[in-house]
Amino acid sequence: MLGTILIVILILALFGALPRWSHSKDWGYAPTGGLGLILVIVVILLVLGRI
Repeated sequence: MLGTILIVILILALFGALPRWSHSKDWGYAPTGGLGLILVIVVILLVLGRI
């Protein structure tokens, strides 16, 4: 249950970090890449049964 909630929150944060505004287009994909990395780590921990 906790893992599912955590994945949903991370996916929402991933979509929120997409550069859609004119001032955030200069940031590139760094925010999205960082959140994507966290999402991958959480998914791996869920598969291994650590969470």
